[in-house]
Amino acid sequence: MGGCLIDHHLGSSHYIRLQQDMLTDPQALIEDFRRVAEIAGVSVASNVLLVERLLAPHKPPSSLPRGKMAVYVFEWKGQCLKVGKVGPNSQARYTSQHYGPSSSNSNLAKSVLAGRDELGISGVSESNVGAWIKTNVDRTNYLLNTECGISVLTLLESFLQCRLRPRFEGFESQR
Repeated sequence: MGGCLIDHHLGSSHYIRLQQDMLTDPQALIEDFRRVAEIAGVSVASNVLLVERLLAPHKPPSSLPRGKMAVYVFEWKGQCLKVGKVGPNSQARYTSQHYGPSSSNSNLAKSVLAGRDELGISGVSESNVGAWIKTNVDRTNYLLNTECGISVLTLLESFLQCRLRPRFEGFESQR
């Protein structure tokens, strides 16, 4: 298997970097995530975790690449709005659900509508929130080989949530 290996011997401790520009530096986030994964006993090779940046205005991905899982980050005006994950069989979640408020129980479009006053966004409605997201929000996709497993995907999502502190995470009752 090419990349994610369980390592029961943990090496020296590493300083985990804290930077203001983490949202604009996905490679630095990946380097720090590899250190966190190492502490958890997993080695994540450089060829199993790739980054795709979709700067605003962006076009949502048309599909999740074969053999990949993903953690995605939505960013607006320097703040992280949402971090989420998809397994290898979650095409709709990856490509479209966050752009339509009625597409799922929890998605970015629904959160933007609920928080638009707090965010200072005007003129956004159920009919145009998807277009607003595509026009104004950056999206970063962290693509992980499926061979790494769901536990590594979940670790990556949790790491990014801790580091980026998304404004909208989970249901309102969980915040």
